[in-house]
Amino acid sequence: MKHGVLGPGGVGGLIGAVLGAAGEEMTLIVRPGTAKIYPAQLSLQSPFGNVRAPVRVVERMENQLDVLWITVKSLQLNESLQNIAEDLKVSTVVPLLNGIYHVEALRKRFRRDVVLPATIAVESERVAPGEIIQRSTFVKVAISASAKERLDAPLQIFRNFGFEVSLVEDEATLLWRKLVFLAPTALSTSAAMGSVGEVRSDPERAKLLEACVREACVVATAEGAQVSADTVIAAIHGLPGGMRSSMEKDVAAHKIPELDAIAGPILDGAAKHGIEIPATKELVAAVRALAAKKLV
Repeated sequence: MKHGVLGPGGVGGLIGAVLGAAGEEMTLIVRPGTAKIYPAQLSLQSPFGNVRAPVRVVERMENQLDVLWITVKSLQLNESLQNIAEDLKVSTVVPLLNGIYHVEALRKRFRRDVVLPATIAVESERVAPGEIIQRSTFVKVAISASAKERLDAPLQIFRNFGFEVSLVEDEATLLWRKLVFLAPTALSTSAAMGSVGEVRSDPERAKLLEACVREACVVATAEGAQVSADTVIAAIHGLPGGMRSSMEKDVAAHKIPELDAIAGPILDGAAKHGIEIPATKELVAAVRALAAKKLV
């Protein structure tokens, strides 16, 4: 199959390396003026094994694709889509962005039936152009059940490499299931400017984290998703203590965090349904304040 990765950072580079190493045709779509800094192959260091994969690098995608994997951050989505030809022929678009709102935006850009919502849980980092390190001991991919026939081959490649892949029938559950885990973790670690282990070991921060999970799950349920706060809390307690969220890394690096994408649906959903979310609002305010200081 012919694949394109829009945004070959930690997640996009991981996807590209695993599929490319398995023999799939892989093209990286990069920012204008940056193609020359990318090597002709991706290098991945992973707990599942180290691989190298040949890739083609372009600054604008105009050729036909079977699958377009979109792995940019939400703040970069609109600008990055300018690197995709308006008349690009693509059979399937798989967005792996944080949040929820990007799905409808992409369905307006491409045909509705082409876009298959998906989520990924992993700590993966691009340490240099074309060089990726997967730091977590897991990669969990959840994708719309309609991918079973359309993406059977690449999903099997992921499983063979070590990914945990699940097919989810209900779209609301698919998207919110990640968000109720990601948002409290990202907000808590960013507010503390520390790892998830540091948050868990601080009684006040741990209490706020748990409250944020429960608030997020109430909103998700009101939005039609099937989630369990107790399951999410148990999963967070099972994370390696040294794990850092991408939001915390962004704040520490003086970058604008994805607050609108990650916290926005919870804030908006709470307002829509009249749900009180004091813990979430406290964490969001703390991250906004820290980010403002870092950006000065």
